[in-house]
Amino acid sequence: MTTVTYSVPAMHCNHCTHTIEMEVGELAGVQSVKANLDARKVEIMFDAPADETQIKALLAELNYPAEGLITL
Repeated sequence: MTTVTYSVPAMHCNHCTHTIEMEVGELAGVQSVKANLDARKVEIMFDAPADETQIKALLAELNYPAEGLITL
């Protein structure tokens, strides 16, 4: 299982977080999606067939582009 956390500055309301969680959560292989509005970050846990390229492309398509990977 891979876990990534992206900075997503375009989030500005609870509708944004809900959209991200629902849409990314539907990708095959995605186990969980947690969008944090206050921190403007999204944590995603996934396995194959999902991959970072696919996830980042979907976020961009939804108009919430990932602007960086947050390392803990």
